[in-house]
Amino acid sequence: MSVQSPSPRLFFEAVSAYEKTEAIRTAVELELFTHIASGKRTPPEIAQACQACQASPRGIRILCDYLTVQGFLIKHNDRYELTADSSFYLDKNSPAYLGKTLEFLHTPKLRECFHRLTEAVRIGGTALPEEGTVSHDNPIWVEFARGMVGMMRLPAKLLADLVKEDTNKPLRILDVAAGHGIFGITIAERYPQARVTALDWRNVLAVASENASQAGISQRYSLLPGSAFDVDWGGPYDLVLLTNFFHHFDVPTCEKLAAKAYAALAPGGRALTLDFIPEADRISPAHAAGFALTMLVATGHGDAYTFEEYRKLFEKAGFAKNEFHALLPTNQQAIVSSKA
Repeated sequence: MSVQSPSPRLFFEAVSAYEKTEAIRTAVELELFTHIASGKRTPPEIAQACQACQASPRGIRILCDYLTVQGFLIKHNDRYELTADSSFYLDKNSPAYLGKTLEFLHTPKLRECFHRLTEAVRIGGTALPEEGTVSHDNPIWVEFARGMVGMMRLPAKLLADLVKEDTNKPLRILDVAAGHGIFGITIAERYPQARVTALDWRNVLAVASENASQAGISQRYSLLPGSAFDVDWGGPYDLVLLTNFFHHFDVPTCEKLAAKAYAALAPGGRALTLDFIPEADRISPAHAAGFALTMLVATGHGDAYTFEEYRKLFEKAGFAKNEFHALLPTNQQAIVSSKA
């Protein structure tokens, strides 16, 4: 039986990961993937297309070679082409374009959270003041709403698949912490008689309202501004959407939110939760499990909760049934909780 020799590979990949981050950021800023998609394949051609940014052919060559090594491009002699993933997600003309997510993922506030990771580990929560990113009416969520909508389109479609109602049913939907609003909007597009109430901070709801108007559902889209903890949710609703929200809080706070969802639902109504839900071992699947670190640095008490933890808090709120759904190929999972 052979014994594998120790290797420093993982260490050097980890400590130099910022290089890959900056390479992608630069490529997005130069619209490099979009230029290659349009037929500019050699460094001089790409550099000329990037003329407004004054890119040099030498700089473009070195950046493209690095991106090829990292798996974002394919190189044939001196010509480059996009991989299937890069074509789908990094060409600015693709409806699935993810370049705008950098506006949120690279905000100074979020980066500062990770710069202070050591302190967060010592104290067991964010080292930023006022509960970090979940502080009252934090403007970071406007950046989130504007930057992350592209990334959430596929999870929104997969979540809408779980509704499974007659398309003519006049669904009443509450979208809690709606952000960009794409989850409620996607269901409303699929169910022409559905009406959505979006709950979030007023400045964030301005983004959701824009997206609802673009989707042509503004006549069926209502705004409920304020804190999810303070405002009356109203109801009764057929669906309450709880997307990427629970992970910001501790279990007792999540229990209060689940109870509010239960109270707002009509008999037979359902709460649809979307989140990063690791297995019981808390180390798989990798992305869902790793999200707990983001909550450590960005919130005072947030976490990535397992399905068993969700099941307990929903049952405590009164929900009769909880079903887990892996929303492949995305990195997120869903729970459908039913009120008797």
